[in-house]
Amino acid sequence: MVKVMAKKLSNKKIMGTDGSDMGILYNITCDLRTGDLVDLMVRPDMTLNVENYRTEDGFVLIPFSAVRAVKDYIVVDKKASTA
Repeated sequence: MVKVMAKKLSNKKIMGTDGSDMGILYNITCDLRTGDLVDLMVRPDMTLNVENYRTEDGFVLIPFSAVRAVKDYIVVDKKASTA
């Protein structure tokens, strides 16, 4: 995957591989010991059924491993991101 500066990801839209809007990126969690990116914290779109995802404080948590592309949108595999 191409390197992207974290500040360019702020408030970027999240889209599923099926083209559905999932929400807006709020934050990214990482493992402080290893430096690995763990989850995207997403402010969910009002049309997203959040019951299928892990949530925390009103945010949807999407595993970083589900990210497929970062361009105008962050594209994630919805099947790989469900709880």
